[in-house]
Amino acid sequence: MTRTAYDIDLDRNAANHQPLTPLQFLERAAAVFPDHTAVVHGDLRRPYRDLFARARRLASALEKHGIKRGDTVSVMMANTPAMVEAHYGVPMCKGVLNALNTRLDAAIIAFTLDHAETKILIVDREFSKVMGEALKLAKTKPFIIDYDDPVYDGPGERIGSMEYEDFIAGGDPAYPWHVPDDEWDAIALNYTSGTTGDPKGVVYHHRGAYLLAVGNVLSANLGKHPVYLWTLPMFHCNGWCFPWSLSAVAGTHVCLRAVRASAMYELMSAHGVTHMCGAPIVMSTMLAASDAEKKPLAKSVEFITAGAPPPAAVLGQMKAAGFAVTHVYGLTEVYGPAVVNEWNAKWDALPDDEQAALKARQGVRYLALENLDVLDPDTMQPVPADGATLGEVMFRGNVVMKGYLKNKKSTDAAFAGGWFHSGDLGVKYPDGYIQLKDRSKDIIISGGENISSIEVEDALFKHPAVAQAAVVARPDDKWGETPCAFVELKPGASATEEELIEWCRGKLARFKCPKNVVFTELPKTSTGKIQKFVLRERAKAV
Repeated sequence: MTRTAYDIDLDRNAANHQPLTPLQFLERAAAVFPDHTAVVHGDLRRPYRDLFARARRLASALEKHGIKRGDTVSVMMANTPAMVEAHYGVPMCKGVLNALNTRLDAAIIAFTLDHAETKILIVDREFSKVMGEALKLAKTKPFIIDYDDPVYDGPGERIGSMEYEDFIAGGDPAYPWHVPDDEWDAIALNYTSGTTGDPKGVVYHHRGAYLLAVGNVLSANLGKHPVYLWTLPMFHCNGWCFPWSLSAVAGTHVCLRAVRASAMYELMSAHGVTHMCGAPIVMSTMLAASDAEKKPLAKSVEFITAGAPPPAAVLGQMKAAGFAVTHVYGLTEVYGPAVVNEWNAKWDALPDDEQAALKARQGVRYLALENLDVLDPDTMQPVPADGATLGEVMFRGNVVMKGYLKNKKSTDAAFAGGWFHSGDLGVKYPDGYIQLKDRSKDIIISGGENISSIEVEDALFKHPAVAQAAVVARPDDKWGETPCAFVELKPGASATEEELIEWCRGKLARFKCPKNVVFTELPKTSTGKIQKFVLRERAKAV
């Protein structure tokens, strides 16, 4: 690189260059808005000055117990004030936060604790049983802290050496918390679902967490002092980085231990909730609420959803109920959402079916993401932007993970060719918007024709009796493979196999229609993803 006048005597120094970290958001919020409510939980109303002090107490106590740079602190908690504090306190002492999925079984938890080399473990009393079983299987022996949430009155025993409040009481509220030595330092460790083998540990860095948190502020239209309802688990990609986003705009965390319609409506009405995130099942839960459970909303609520795009009928019902839905897409490896369906005002005039088609697209990159494209995985060249040519969706930028912990082979494969390979197949439209069509392993090849399982599922979703549907390949002597549909019906609804096949024939090319329909409860991972590998095995016996 040729040196110019702009390279001479203009070096980085402490005055003009500091590592990016989302921890600074909390420090600023506490300084500027010390009395603003940061956390709501039951009768608790905690202002920002107290949240900051408690996070520093936690960091101080962790450091006293030996936590240093690169040590893992695992937490298994519901969406509670302590979970918010952990997102700041653990990295404030240079530790790495590993938020465990509360829905996992003991064997997977044990694997995770060992793989992460967990030094300290904080456990919500609700999850003590499964954690106790996991600790018997694990080789690592972490120092265990119990969290006894006063809002929780269910079963569960204390299994640790100290209760959380007693632990942080030993910390210093004025602790001089640490900015990371390098913004590339790890801030969090999140494990993939592990549906095909052991879970992989996805490592986040401070820089990426900072940028994605700011990206959320912009893409989710958080504004100043939003009131955010925690319907998304904070263990899921660190709550899509929203625990950090909220401090950037001095927002209010409204904690929620479990997603139930009555509790959601009660909290939305009582606290003037402005934003929430969640999978489509959260929308279904709210829409299925009884009249007695529903409460009037003072204002429209921004609902950010990921996963399969909601059917047009659901979007219409959500709008009528007072929710503005924004569709995002991402993966654990990109800190959660990194693609957003940016809506153009000119589309408002289009017919409902055309609007639904546009809303079904995953969209365009977050401002925090440098590059998003659909590439041919063999040539690594972009596919034509024709809305039809399939390629693999790939990411490149500062909100892509550091890599997989202790797994160079998988890391190298994920970053082959200088892009992160999502494993998702999609198309790119002339306006640059992308749309997912399938996972690469979920394409059904029938008689030499490629069939997108998502396309077939979308047709089934449009049937008024269908609550959920998953389509996989069934081996066929003649065609090689044929689509086999597994369907969950709505409560009280009925439909026959013949009826649903005929329904699909009215919406799809005949070769794309399922040859078999099985009515069953769909198997899901701990994060709510449908386990298609289980269904593929079942399909062989249909």
